[in-house]
Amino acid sequence: YFPCPDLLPVVLDDDYIESIRQTLPELPDARHDRFMKQYGLSSYDANILSGDANMAQYFETAAKVSGDTKLTANWIIGELSARLNAEDQSIKHSPVSAEQLAGMIARLVDGTISSKMAKQVFEGMWNGKGDADSIIEAQGLKQVSDSGAIEVLVDEVIANSDKQVDNYRYADESKRPKMLGYFVGQIMKASKGQANPQQVNEILLKKLNELL
Repeated sequence: YFPCPDLLPVVLDDDYIESIRQTLPELPDARHDRFMKQYGLSSYDANILSGDANMAQYFETAAKVSGDTKLTANWIIGELSARLNAEDQSIKHSPVSAEQLAGMIARLVDGTISSKMAKQVFEGMWNGKGDADSIIEAQGLKQVSDSGAIEVLVDEVIANSDKQVDNYRYADESKRPKMLGYFVGQIMKASKGQANPQQVNEILLKKLNELL
């Protein structure tokens, strides 16, 4: 609480302070703001992904490779973090590398796999069975996005569902959306879960409405 008489005062000039500042790594608050601005993340997501330097590096690597920032953030904050916490692992020692996760997300984005299939791929990567492409190939997880093939499945299900089709045809318009579940379920079952859900819904709705 008073100067030591045996020590000379330490004087740090502005240039020295600035030179030290320039050598500092990016601090969490600055990284948080950059993540929001650069990647369009919410404050909540940016806070989780920027607080730890290893987490931040993992996210930036995966986002760059996958090409989908939001989906990458969702997978890291959700599925990956939950698995790491459950097995008391740190992001630094994650069995699934940033590049591997990004490869899986890229296959989600291009429609090769569905969200449900992605969980199977993630499980395989976690257990060291290879990258996304090799697991997709080995397990036959490619999503069917051929509209012609899906249309054949839709036609078959409609042809074998006379009662459900009649119920749909004569139901109140407000109740019809809920009735699609039966048809979608049968189509997905016939495709062994590999038909593109969005295309199934679009083609099914078009076919059923043509029968009205």
